[in-house]
Amino acid sequence: MKKFIIYLFVIAATFIWGCNNRSQNVTTTSKVDSNKLPYDDPAFHGKISKTYNESEMEWPTLPAPAKGSPNVIVIMLDDVGFGMTGTFGGSIPTPCLDTLAMSGIMYNCFNTTAICGPSRAALLTGRNHHVSGNGFLAEWATGYPSYNTMIKRSTATVGAVLKYNGVNTSWFGKNHNTPDWETSAVGPFDRWPTGMGFDYFYGFNAGETDQYYPVIFQNTVPVEPAKSPEQGYHFMTDMTDKAINWLELQKSIAPDKPVFMYFAPGAAHAPHQPPQEWRDKFKGKFAYGWDKEREITYERQKKMGIIPADAKLSPRITSVPLWDTCSPDARKLYELLYENFAGYLAFADHEVGRLLKAIKSLPDADNTMIIYIVGDNGASSEGGLDGTLNEIKALSGIPTTIQDNLKNAGKIGKPGSEPHFPIGWAFAGNTPFPWVKQVASHFGGTRNPMVISWPKVIKHDGKMRSQFLHLIDVMPTILDVMKVKMPEYVNGVKQDPLDGRSFASTFANANAPEIRDTQYFEIFGNRAIYENGWVAAVQHTLPWRQDLAPGFDFEHEKWELYDVKKDFTEADNIADKNPEKLDHLKKLFYQEAEKYHVYPLDDRGAARLSVPKPSPLGNRTKFTFYEGATRIPETAAPNTKNRSWTMDAVVTTDAKHKDGVINAIGGSSAGYVLYVKNGYPTFVYNYFEDDVKTIKSSKKLPDGMVSIKVDFTYDGGGPGKGGVVTLYINNEKVAEGKIDRTVAARFGIDTFGIGEDDGSPVTHDYPAPFKFQGKIEEVNIELK
Repeated sequence: MKKFIIYLFVIAATFIWGCNNRSQNVTTTSKVDSNKLPYDDPAFHGKISKTYNESEMEWPTLPAPAKGSPNVIVIMLDDVGFGMTGTFGGSIPTPCLDTLAMSGIMYNCFNTTAICGPSRAALLTGRNHHVSGNGFLAEWATGYPSYNTMIKRSTATVGAVLKYNGVNTSWFGKNHNTPDWETSAVGPFDRWPTGMGFDYFYGFNAGETDQYYPVIFQNTVPVEPAKSPEQGYHFMTDMTDKAINWLELQKSIAPDKPVFMYFAPGAAHAPHQPPQEWRDKFKGKFAYGWDKEREITYERQKKMGIIPADAKLSPRITSVPLWDTCSPDARKLYELLYENFAGYLAFADHEVGRLLKAIKSLPDADNTMIIYIVGDNGASSEGGLDGTLNEIKALSGIPTTIQDNLKNAGKIGKPGSEPHFPIGWAFAGNTPFPWVKQVASHFGGTRNPMVISWPKVIKHDGKMRSQFLHLIDVMPTILDVMKVKMPEYVNGVKQDPLDGRSFASTFANANAPEIRDTQYFEIFGNRAIYENGWVAAVQHTLPWRQDLAPGFDFEHEKWELYDVKKDFTEADNIADKNPEKLDHLKKLFYQEAEKYHVYPLDDRGAARLSVPKPSPLGNRTKFTFYEGATRIPETAAPNTKNRSWTMDAVVTTDAKHKDGVINAIGGSSAGYVLYVKNGYPTFVYNYFEDDVKTIKSSKKLPDGMVSIKVDFTYDGGGPGKGGVVTLYINNEKVAEGKIDRTVAARFGIDTFGIGEDDGSPVTHDYPAPFKFQGKIEEVNIELK
């Protein structure tokens, strides 16, 4: 036996020696065409003969990052105003952001587009948002190239460019850059994160998601939370865990290989949903109101050096009521809503802090560049004049009284609520600038803080960076520090040039020259143009009235003029004193608008939600769904709104397995559901929680195969009217009920499903997801 083992060893050694001697050239570096991605397969420079004895191996050289390239982590919060975080003078403590700023550098002239989807498109592509096709949001998309929200193949993302250069890429959290109608299980997936250059995605495909009942996808597959809200589930914690796990796995396998991560929490976008202990931290902290908060923040910002010492506080907007003129009940509600938001933002800082701690423990932590952008636009006024506990209802233009909201004050921030503070807190949150999210004409909509840390390269010098920068400058900066050239072609498509420029020159020099002299802004008809320290601006729409088009004349609006080198906060409109400068800037805006495809201007507000859009459903009016069809977005589900329709479900049950959801769409904000409980088929229509109608069968469901039919006869007379629901079992009428009002536009942020109610439940009559116990043979829906 011993001789046999020795014999095997000698044979193996001889084989290995022979292989090594026949394959002297194992790897070589082949020249590649850096003008196109992905690179061509490298040529083979080995030798191929009839047998391996005379042949020489050569492994192909794969793309690899340049030696010394850093890890790059881009963190972007959502709906956070310039003056909200403690790091930039606000009243909400953000100690983790403080720590990062104390080791890196801060920027106070960094600009976004004024709204989330366009901002993220600009960040990811390095092009202006209209150029990439994201002139506004996916839900409001129209059939014009700049507004169809279909990121063009000619504007490849930073993820794609880095991936093809050998960098592993990931995306966590919010994705509001996939067209609304492409987010179902049938795709196409070209414009999902994994189709836009990201190896791994864990997050949601929408402007927002419920933090307790999120609509989550891992790559392109829907997944459900492992825990319930009652068991402590929160999406912000979940996505942070997943991001840390991804980082640690990457560095466990290839510790020297740089990675790119895009970390985009839903926080602090509505619904504002912090865990209870974070909400409790801010009780009584904002009793003085939004006017005082604005003054306190402004003075603190000057003292901290966040803004120039001579900067004025911009004039208050007359649309915002003075705090002291609000009723005691109103002030009580407003205070509760902002305490809740403060808890949400502070909690987000804590979770980002966990990610930063994990980054600090990486083997190459010192060679990790963190770009932390504190908001994708200014603070949001979309909660309206009085705030709301049901954000989708508010965005639909449906008011709720202060008294009704106070009756439900105990629900604020908890599962089932979708709260948003009133506009007064948004103006305070954007201190010292005027206006709010959506208003791209003014810095209150577009100016966001930024912090960058890179221990190996950036040394904290305590000096504020005040160069005028824009989101489009982030991608060129990343490519610059990773020594990656922007190619002329990606996936065979000739690329539009990058609109941004690298600002890496500011890392070591607080007084580095400006990298850009001109930048336009436009969202919803709100417009501005920046040139060499001057801003011309025209505010057009009121963001808290998306249900109305303003009816303003684009051609004859009155523009404002600011010298922002002297007037940091846009406090002094000097248009009347400088008509020639204003005229020059207006003409420049028109030139830039043509160059970057801004037209046509469109101010229709929520009316754009009903603009016909592509759909995987086509023009069908008859649909058949089977068990397991879940997490279908509202835009890819049969549109039963503002019309008559029927649903006929064929199910098989036995005496012990009858209960559960058959079909549901929407959730706690609004929606409808057909379900069986205690054997009784039941239909519930939830109209924004104001009017929840239950139509329950008078008879139990019999055993075996059964038909359950819902017939809805619409009253007509316009959108959002009522109708009559008739319920049948095996074509026998078992219930009838009147629904007074129906949802005209969108149920909300939940989805359509067969056999379960994923996400927040449409009704509190059952715990979600309340999976059906029997077998669903098919569900047929017909639109009449």
